[in-house]
Amino acid sequence: MRRPFALLAAALLTGALAVPASAADGDEKFTIKDPRITESSGLAASRQHPGIYWTHNDSDDGAYLYAVDSATGETVATITMSGVGSPRDVEAISIGPDNQIYVGDIGDNLGGTWPYVWIYRLPEPKNLRDQTIKATQYVVKYSDGARDAESLVVHPKTGRVYIVDKNDKGGHLYEGPARLSPSGSNTFRPVAAVPDLEATDATLSPDGEHLVVRSYFGAIAYDWNGGEIKKKERLGVPFLGQGESVTYTVDGKKLMYGAEGADSPVEPQDAPGSGGSDSSSGNGGSAASDGGGDGLGGDLKTGAIGAGVLLVVVLGVRGMRRRG
Repeated sequence: MRRPFALLAAALLTGALAVPASAADGDEKFTIKDPRITESSGLAASRQHPGIYWTHNDSDDGAYLYAVDSATGETVATITMSGVGSPRDVEAISIGPDNQIYVGDIGDNLGGTWPYVWIYRLPEPKNLRDQTIKATQYVVKYSDGARDAESLVVHPKTGRVYIVDKNDKGGHLYEGPARLSPSGSNTFRPVAAVPDLEATDATLSPDGEHLVVRSYFGAIAYDWNGGEIKKKERLGVPFLGQGESVTYTVDGKKLMYGAEGADSPVEPQDAPGSGGSDSSSGNGGSAASDGGGDGLGGDLKTGAIGAGVLLVVVLGVRGMRRRG
């Protein structure tokens, strides 16, 4: 009788002490702890590795990408991109179809004087370890002249790449070719105005139906509408310092906002239409309030269950001793 009881106790303990689903989903606040990452300027949630966020430094850090585990804030893989030359001003990162990572070397701190910028594409690695991966480099030009930009999104279904330029008077959404060409240049053309915002990053929802563009101190949500975007609402964002990044979580229920600086925080907010608290209030929803309405938070529930299981184990051991 001892072995079945031991198996039952182990099963109960495993269930009681398991990590809550929300932690594995990567929709909780975390801090980027890697001392090398002092200018996190873009953020992308991995679909292939739940809870992992890809980021990079601004400026001339090098051709590096960092996979950060949101459960710990630690870097679990550093990717060195080969075949891309020397990056100038890497500002954005996005994941497109087939787990392809797109990196936007699209910043221009000189006010839009470079005749072209670059986009890099590489497959997201299946195994998270330090490694070098060959990337494809694309030359990008704008149909209406050079400009500064920090926001790049890839449509999750079509794979088409879009850029939002950075302008303190408001910018535009630029559409790239249906397929980027590694030879010659790729011309991006303005297709919609993005007014009242100095865009520092943007993100498309996992279903490709919603676009969020952020600035240092606010954000605006749009219906994608086939690229002919329609303003939906203005969003509050958490104040984290120099706000530089935003990405949807994989399930589309949260927006994760990040900032530059050492030990930079990443904080969630309810995504528009996610059914959480009012996104314009600047307060994220609480995972503990979701569920069966018994009034117990997640940590309290786990502790109560764990204590109950421990009591069962103790009583069972005592019973076996008496029978022995």
